[in-house]
Amino acid sequence: MPHFNRRHLIAAVGAAALLATGSISSAAQGTLPELKILAPAGAGGGWDTAARSLQQVMTAIGVARSVQVVNVPGAGGTVGLAQFATKASGKPDELMVAGITLVGAIISNQSPVTLKQVTPIARLTGDPLVIVVPASSPIKTVPDLIGAIKKDVAGTIWAGGSAGGADHILAALVTKAAGADPAKTNYVAFSGGGEALAAMLGGRVSAGVSGYGEFQGQIEAGALRALAVSSPERLAGVNVPTLKELGVNVEVVNWRGIFAGPGLTPEQQQPISGLVEKTVKSPQWAEVLKARGWSNYYAPAPEFAAFLASEQTRVQEILKSLGLAK
Repeated sequence: MPHFNRRHLIAAVGAAALLATGSISSAAQGTLPELKILAPAGAGGGWDTAARSLQQVMTAIGVARSVQVVNVPGAGGTVGLAQFATKASGKPDELMVAGITLVGAIISNQSPVTLKQVTPIARLTGDPLVIVVPASSPIKTVPDLIGAIKKDVAGTIWAGGSAGGADHILAALVTKAAGADPAKTNYVAFSGGGEALAAMLGGRVSAGVSGYGEFQGQIEAGALRALAVSSPERLAGVNVPTLKELGVNVEVVNWRGIFAGPGLTPEQQQPISGLVEKTVKSPQWAEVLKARGWSNYYAPAPEFAAFLASEQTRVQEILKSLGLAK
């Protein structure tokens, strides 16, 4: 099919162009590039999993000869962002996975480095969040959770990702929906999903928030109880109600995207955009989405850049209204 062949041609020509400019080392001309993907968070979280999923698929389908994943946790991703903006400048073989949580962390931490200083390549996934409690918790339903918040907002402890991110936003919006001051949400931020899970299973927190895929195994095993998802509709094949179904008018989508460093020319951006497009449109990536419980939210660079600009404004307004940003 002409369109399919054209995409392959763009990717092939792009890879050759990268090799020709010396941006990516190669043993022999015509081989596919080596890539480095930075996850600005600890192991086990959504960004780390997305980066390693890209690593798996890119090497499996041959768009990259090798892919290295590097974790740089801290301050909701802003530590990794600052490092990436400096070290990846002008390098089309270095990428970073991030999303709405980093948008919020930049605002809440007043980070001097923002996403305006890197290059949007593609939006990848857009996933509903799930609110979970330990299986042994006396909180059985969303009304139980709302009741607990009404009774003692400070005593209702939430676990999730970094402060100001999607998980925190959802916890604060649910707190607000319960009639409590969202600024008083007792939220404990963790740099990786594994730490948040340990806190929940250890009974140290009341409820947790993350992407459904991150907690799916524990939900299916019965270790965690899923109360609700934050999407406008239920997840296919998952018997968990939405917050709106349960009368809580809250909706949050946790998107993730991939970025290149600053200072790339259009000629440098095009090849890597082609490689990413080939990756996310592959059957192997579709299998990853299914296995992880992620939703396909792909958008190419121009559309992603426009979305990102509007999302930064929206998150800024939400955080201000919740008392989480100035």
